[in-house]
Amino acid sequence: MAMLRPTYMDLMDKTNATVTENEEPIVKSRYSIVLAAAKRARQIVAEEPELIDDPSVKALSVAVKELDEGKVQILGSGE
Repeated sequence: MAMLRPTYMDLMDKTNATVTENEEPIVKSRYSIVLAAAKRARQIVAEEPELIDDPSVKALSVAVKELDEGKVQILGSGE
């Protein structure tokens, strides 16, 4: 079975890359990444514009790619 790219860890690392040493990570678990991707996919299905130009892929794949490319941000609970 082939690994999917980007991995959960890749997405977590990219999301938390802007967090300084004294701050709490924005994403603490794979569950948070899954929720963020699912929420963005639902927005795409509800006709919100896609931020990448690849109409041949499904909404969830677009959402994951947007997260990977930094076109969508996950906000911490206090934001």
